[in-house]
Amino acid sequence: MLTILAPENTPFMVALGLLVLLALSQLIGIGVSDHAHVDLDGDHDLSIGESMASLLGLGRLPLMAWLSLMLACFALGGLTMQHILLGLMGDMLPAWPAGGIALVGALPLTGLLARPIARIWPQDETTAIDIDSLLARRGHIVIGTAARGSPARTAVKDRFGVVHHVMVEPHVDDMTFDEGEEVLLVRREGELFYAVETNGPISIGRY
Repeated sequence: MLTILAPENTPFMVALGLLVLLALSQLIGIGVSDHAHVDLDGDHDLSIGESMASLLGLGRLPLMAWLSLMLACFALGGLTMQHILLGLMGDMLPAWPAGGIALVGALPLTGLLARPIARIWPQDETTAIDIDSLLARRGHIVIGTAARGSPARTAVKDRFGVVHHVMVEPHVDDMTFDEGEEVLLVRREGELFYAVETNGPISIGRY
């Protein structure tokens, strides 16, 4: 019988542990923000690297979502491989050779799965409207707690009633916004919006 906690499965159990930690960090609003993407823009000299990144699905999903998907493919694929080997040969591969083989298989599988997932993944921005038109609109914190240096995902309706998910930090340094709280978007810097309480002072702008 396959023992999941056997030493041969150490890389895969570590990957599952990291996956759980990533999920918890997103639920409580800490860690790397979910809106981070791998930047594939640049010189044409990087075309080979861009092609590899596209093959692996980098840039199609937020970085944390892509990493979570890769960890899941690595861990589940590795455990499945060890289970099959145990059934066929009566033994499992040592931990690190098994981890290397599983990683080689997990990377292209992650790229393959990232494509359909990206089609249904909520986007932080949209090209259908001018993103600045979301300024002076009210939104609700939907995931995490917004604090300076730790943005939270926020749902905002545009003038057509379409919901957009953007990343928001408080406009005031010592203020925080909890999940479910209503905020007012007053400023934008790149992909990041800044907000105040809905009854707070309004000073709209971008940098």
